[in-house]
Amino acid sequence: MQRTIFADLTFRGQLRPSQAEVVQLVQERLAAEQRKLHIVAPPGSGKTVLGLYLWSQIVRRPAVVLSPNSAIQAQWSQRVSLFAPPGDAAASTPEERLASTAPTAPGLLTSLTYQSIALPAAASADSNLAATSLWVQRLLESGHAESEQAANAWISDLQARSPEYFRERLAACRRQVREQSAAQGRTAEQLHNSSRATMARLADADVGLVILDECHHLMGHWGRAVGTLIEHLGAPVVLGLTATPPGNDGYRRQDVARYHELLGDIDYEVRVPAVVRDGYLAPYQDLAWFVRPTERELQFVAQTDAHFRQLLEDLCQSRADEQARVAALPDWVAETLAERKLPTRTVATWKDYHRLDTAFADAGRAFLHGLPRPLPPGVPPLHTFWHRRRPHQGVAELPLETLTVVLDRYLRHGLRRSLSAADQTLHEQATDRLRLLGIQITETGFQKCASPVSRILGYTHSKVRALIPILECELEQLEEDLRAVVICDFEKSSALAAGVDHVLDEDAGGAVSAFRELIADPLTNTLDPILMTGSTILVDHDLCELFRLAARHWLTQQDYDVELSLQEEDAFFVVTGQGRDWCPRVYIQMITHLFQEGITRCLVGTRGLLAEGWDANRINVLIDLTTVTTSMTVNQLRGRSIRLDPQQPEKLANNWDVICLAPEFAGGLDDYERLCRKHDRIYGITDDGAIEKGVGHVHAALADIHAGDQEHDFQLLNHDMLRRAAQRDVARQLWKIGQHDTGHAVRAVEFRLWQPQFGSHPGSTADASVRTWTAESLSVAFGRVVQNTLHDAGLLEHPATLRHTTRDGGYVSVYLENASAADARVFADSLCELLSPFERPRYLVPLLLQVAVPTRASRWLPQKLGRFLNATETVAVCHYQLPRVLAKSKDVSQLFQSHWNDQISAGTVTYCHQGGGKQLLERVLRERSLPVSPPHVRDCYL
Repeated sequence: MQRTIFADLTFRGQLRPSQAEVVQLVQERLAAEQRKLHIVAPPGSGKTVLGLYLWSQIVRRPAVVLSPNSAIQAQWSQRVSLFAPPGDAAASTPEERLASTAPTAPGLLTSLTYQSIALPAAASADSNLAATSLWVQRLLESGHAESEQAANAWISDLQARSPEYFRERLAACRRQVREQSAAQGRTAEQLHNSSRATMARLADADVGLVILDECHHLMGHWGRAVGTLIEHLGAPVVLGLTATPPGNDGYRRQDVARYHELLGDIDYEVRVPAVVRDGYLAPYQDLAWFVRPTERELQFVAQTDAHFRQLLEDLCQSRADEQARVAALPDWVAETLAERKLPTRTVATWKDYHRLDTAFADAGRAFLHGLPRPLPPGVPPLHTFWHRRRPHQGVAELPLETLTVVLDRYLRHGLRRSLSAADQTLHEQATDRLRLLGIQITETGFQKCASPVSRILGYTHSKVRALIPILECELEQLEEDLRAVVICDFEKSSALAAGVDHVLDEDAGGAVSAFRELIADPLTNTLDPILMTGSTILVDHDLCELFRLAARHWLTQQDYDVELSLQEEDAFFVVTGQGRDWCPRVYIQMITHLFQEGITRCLVGTRGLLAEGWDANRINVLIDLTTVTTSMTVNQLRGRSIRLDPQQPEKLANNWDVICLAPEFAGGLDDYERLCRKHDRIYGITDDGAIEKGVGHVHAALADIHAGDQEHDFQLLNHDMLRRAAQRDVARQLWKIGQHDTGHAVRAVEFRLWQPQFGSHPGSTADASVRTWTAESLSVAFGRVVQNTLHDAGLLEHPATLRHTTRDGGYVSVYLENASAADARVFADSLCELLSPFERPRYLVPLLLQVAVPTRASRWLPQKLGRFLNATETVAVCHYQLPRVLAKSKDVSQLFQSHWNDQISAGTVTYCHQGGGKQLLERVLRERSLPVSPPHVRDCYL
């Protein structure tokens, strides 16, 4: 009977390209006896249709779909009509024949919520007894009770004096008992009778496919219940669908292991850009706006930095004359490296030491190099790149991550073990000051923690001020079509921890603060902003009467029993409602409708309300003021703005992040690091038309921000961002909508040359013409030298074409088109090495340029005339190392020199490990005539 029904099911539609690829993959996996399938696809990419197609056309077995809420549950049963058998009789009631949403009556497709199979057992005498026993055990372990009798007496007293709190604590203990039982494989015992009965009925219905929608929710109790269901069903095919796969951070190890046991690794990921190019999601561009802390906030950050610098000075101060004290930090690090000391023993060779303790071996050498201080005998130089763009101005100029490794080891294995009271005091002071920078020193090592500096950067009032220039730019372009959403972490700053409340403004970082800023500015006030959170609605004063009329009209149309009340407060009105239907679900629908209709063109809200599940397809500007970095929440936020809008066929969404920077101070890049984590799993379009994952797609410069960058650099970035925001048509064209994404990545090397323009002689002694280098032309010449040398040395498998693109800020990307993966890798690695800083290269080659040298005659004349009388002088403006694959033999190095002379400059390749070459290297390092920063490797889709 089942086979007959499935034979009648046909798909009355057409699979999208990405859906067809998933179907092919699933067929291959099932043919190979793989029954766990894990698919990642963005909102709007057709996960529901894909799941139904796999059920009806591929697996062809009764299925159960589990979803996190009733709205999604209903969507599955409604979309079954796309697969209904032909014929009027069948088409009239397809859901009755095919789909069921009742756990008591499974169908060929049964759509349920996770709650229906995961309902915990009702509290019973046995469960309360087990919970009380656990509570008693916790009281004894923590020392709050001396005996079981005392613990039971304390609990009984709490029940009598504070029954509500008693019930909360007892419920928490019951949850812990359930979790312990689940860990021992007894989840079924902890489930309600109705959930167990539902599982039994699904097994009786011969369910052979389990579809887990929004499966990222399965990291706790729901995941345990799903595991029990799968055991009941035998060996069903399990299909997990999500737009936001959970990471491992923030979850218990057993929950992570269970998730992977249920679904395995990700089998296929439908990237958002692929769906955009196929025309099923709106194109977008990710932008960032950079701000500085306010003056008061900056004083706090600077004071914290000064305390940190003073700490480093105290730790480095010599204590040779003091008895029983641990050596000063530099001496202790040098001794530890020289004697190859591990925390519990020493090792015989440096090779073993570096293998066993790589982090400290590298960080310790970098620390001594930054003092500067020579390395102890027997400790080899550091080959890893630790070069900074400017000379060190003291040990505090080292990267914080380097100092953290060194300080952690010194505090735990030096000062903490000291018998000196002074050392113990210094240890406590150091621990407290590091905590201000978000570094927690524990018994087993260091870990990141919340810090006052990080909170200030995350919630500075400068961020809400940035809303004005951003929205002014967007309003100028979109006018009446503008639909902007500003998302914050919380409603008011009361959510902030103590420690910075004396620095931050009263409402800093909250949605209310952002709302006040918008209505205070004459231009953004014309957007008639509305604030909407889980408990509050605020309406711009100018919008009051229109809002009242429109809201009442909508409520009447929807037949809701609600009476609105608007109370004036300052420059806005607070909206409240009364009536049986007034609840967040209703007012969210109402205000979303007003936003869609343009009665308000700017919503301000919190991520808890405007992330997963909220839908308004008219959004074309998203401004993210949150500090959240988990891929799940970030993708949910971005997913709000990229829905297609029938009223704006040419829609392009601008997604803004606002970032606060104080890079001259310790911890001043915390907010930038949050930006990087936000974009770790986000693909976006770059200004040279590539699709790239990571923060580099926002702007090429963002892949290489470091401590010490100056403020004017970020102002230039803001200028670039405003220009790109205004060029929506350009960004839309870069997406190449309609051109199917092949899914093949290109490995490109991206860099900005150390000097943007060169006036130069070509370098060939046989050619006396003069060439003027630009960053673009010289970048291509570097790439051509590497490609030609690799080809002549037989290190490339196939011929390929050298290509390049340019990006804002003077960045150039160079890559091989149509190259094999191996060729692309060896080319990119070699070009990166050529253009990177170095310490002990095998060969060096100079870039020789002819520069103007003033003469006595030219100095007497005005500059415009005198330049014609300047003399010229050939100068080695920079030296480059030969890539390792091209430095293995003298013959190959000579091939490189030939192409270098032909394409770039005169000059000879010099061996640097002895004689004059060694002296040349010392001079180059001393004078710093070498590249200042390594290039960035991009794996992107062009």
